[in-house]
Amino acid sequence: MIIGIPKEIKNNESRVGMTPAGVFELTKNNHTVYIQSTAGEGSGFFDAQYIQVGAKILETIEEVYAISDMIVKVKEPIAEEYPLIKENQIVFTYFHFASSETLTKAMITSKAICIAYETVEDKDGTLPLLTPMSEVAGRMSIQQGAKYLEKPIRGRGILLGGVPGVKPGKVLILGAGVVGVQAAKMAAGLGAHVTIMDINMKRLRYVNDVLPNHVVTEFSSEFSIRQHIKTHDLIIGGVLVKGGKAPKLITKDMLKDMRPGTVIVDVAVDQGGCFETTKATTHQDPTYIIDDVVHYCVANMPGAVPYTSTIALTNVTLPYILNLAKNGWEKACSLDSTLEKGLNIVKGEVVYKEITEAFNLN
Repeated sequence: MIIGIPKEIKNNESRVGMTPAGVFELTKNNHTVYIQSTAGEGSGFFDAQYIQVGAKILETIEEVYAISDMIVKVKEPIAEEYPLIKENQIVFTYFHFASSETLTKAMITSKAICIAYETVEDKDGTLPLLTPMSEVAGRMSIQQGAKYLEKPIRGRGILLGGVPGVKPGKVLILGAGVVGVQAAKMAAGLGAHVTIMDINMKRLRYVNDVLPNHVVTEFSSEFSIRQHIKTHDLIIGGVLVKGGKAPKLITKDMLKDMRPGTVIVDVAVDQGGCFETTKATTHQDPTYIIDDVVHYCVANMPGAVPYTSTIALTNVTLPYILNLAKNGWEKACSLDSTLEKGLNIVKGEVVYKEITEAFNLN
């Protein structure tokens, strides 16, 4: 199969669809890989390294799309890419369709085979291709939140870990999934007081077992969220609905109950966000302020640490890419039910329930 790896063109997205090590595995198995020139430079991988493992370099994104049977990338295609996608072409990437009707309709029109990393699902319900980026984003949410709590950035002026004689900052985490647990680990490591909330008691029991005693678990309800936002300095939204829109757990009217300079980080922004006031931002302009509350809602958080993220992503996507390249999408999905769950749009037909529900499609 001919596999194409274009350069990401989303704002400040420095990741690339595959490392040279991943390309080596494909070429070793007699597949042809075309990569756009300088596509890997933002992640610390250079054209010469890709050439050394058998890839062929193309200068333009148009050339990559035109020649490839399968496109492997990181972020969902943006408007400039829509007309480049061909009928029956496999596009394997993060799509997050439920957050964009425009993207959904564009991919329906393209009649491509859209396989979404974020809905590839193991039999136990875990999401193997979303997990590493959720781990990165969860850890980064604390790193970024701690920075934006600083007074020069209009935060509360709180040091999360405190110092001797001064209480540590308080972190509220909504969701005890991968994002929430990783965020809790980082916050706890800094010495902050952490409350993590979820409606899944199994997850709360897990958190209670594996994290330190100063990470407190609590069953989530609107009443309890409204109480906690009054006293917490940093609030992390890490709620995931597989393939669907995130629920709005914090509404605009709740912002008035937060103290001025409170920071909220919405890791669920790719799925529409779990705060009513969420709007996607970029690494170039990551924050905005509503009612004196600092919002950090960057839609591609792991893109800020592309070396780590690209390697982590290739580690998990490569087995599926090899399967698709060897067998084609139909046979590959019939052989692997985990991969089959990744099918979102096939030749103009939406085949994933949560997307049809998000936009009232057939």
